[in-house]
Amino acid sequence: MTYDEAVNYIYSVPKFTKKNEASNTVELINRLGRPERDMKIIHVAGTNGKGSVCAFLSSMLVKGGKKTGLFTSPHLVKINERFQIDNVPVSDEEFLKAYEEVWQIIQEMLRDGFFHPTYFEILFATGLVIFRNRSVEYLILETGLGGRLDATNVVEHPLAVVITSISLDHTEILGDTIEEIAGEKAGIIKEGVPVIYDGHDAAAEKVILERAAKMHAKAVGLHKEMYEITDKTDKSIDFRLNVGYYVRKTFAVPFPADYQAANGSLALLAMEVIDPEHEISPDMRMEALRNASWQGRMEAVLPGVIVDGAHNADGVRAFAKTLKDMAEGRRVLLLFSAVVEKNYEKMIETICNTGRLSEVIVTEIHGDRIVPADKLAGVFRKYTDAPVSDYTDIEKAFAYALEKRGDGILFCAGSLYLVGEIKEIIEEKYK
Repeated sequence: MTYDEAVNYIYSVPKFTKKNEASNTVELINRLGRPERDMKIIHVAGTNGKGSVCAFLSSMLVKGGKKTGLFTSPHLVKINERFQIDNVPVSDEEFLKAYEEVWQIIQEMLRDGFFHPTYFEILFATGLVIFRNRSVEYLILETGLGGRLDATNVVEHPLAVVITSISLDHTEILGDTIEEIAGEKAGIIKEGVPVIYDGHDAAAEKVILERAAKMHAKAVGLHKEMYEITDKTDKSIDFRLNVGYYVRKTFAVPFPADYQAANGSLALLAMEVIDPEHEISPDMRMEALRNASWQGRMEAVLPGVIVDGAHNADGVRAFAKTLKDMAEGRRVLLLFSAVVEKNYEKMIETICNTGRLSEVIVTEIHGDRIVPADKLAGVFRKYTDAPVSDYTDIEKAFAYALEKRGDGILFCAGSLYLVGEIKEIIEEKYK
């Protein structure tokens, strides 16, 4: 089996299987020998900010000399991005070796009458084998969707649980109220395992605290008054976390969006639980945050070109605020696409309401979830007087946007899939 054959097979899995009962995932992980039991696991759920918090935690642990695995989703360009060790994606060879072990177990399960694992379950299992093979000490584990029924929730006793901000997303699966969605996310809280959570939303906080009390879990919440932004530029945010060990210390994260101050603060609170003896010093944590990287979140990919994967209501509101802050006195172009299941009209209205757009270019992502470019263009024309053009080909759309940017700023947003395709084009054509 080659690497390409393995990846192509994994991509084909959603075509012939669907979500399984948790018992099927447990069977898969049991047959692999429960590789996660030898790792100190930080389990992370939430609607927005999961990836950034995971990246901040990984950066701090690695800076402290801890061998750290990081499992996240989705990937933007290559599937290996989902499996990082000390912040470096694993090689094709490592991925293939682990996948072949999982493949053998899948064949045994099918012979014994079990269901075929789903796309995400295969990736999760492959990740656990990779991390076991490399003997990681810490594993930062991001949920795929929700929490309570997520494949990653087979982990029995994590070191800590982190729940980031919660808002309405995937309502067709997780519920259509904040309380219902919070209940799904809080489903990863385990007996006696401390939970560090974003407490900005009172309704979500109430659900999390109720679950924590039921599970006899210490709960540490981040609230708005606990941190403050002290400075910001086009490339970074400085903030102060006025809590215990961190009082009077100023931290910086290399992202220009205000919400990253909350994500950085939540990661720092979690580190107090993970490393209560401060083996990783404040200065080390400070440097780690300053040098953290996370793809596709207000990421500068070329001079004057920023990509952002915001794709739900809260994420787009935060993106629009950052765009407005950065756009003062500058020409602003937007390259936009979206997937069909998102409320893309509301996303478009929110961005247009900034009043900062100089020109809009819309395009289509690849796959079966596309919204036609001309349809998106029509929606934009309802909400902005800026010129709007549409291209079905992403590469042509991006080339046109670069040409029109001049000395202004180009934002590429609306979908992580668009971000991934833009990054792939840049890698092939512009570097």
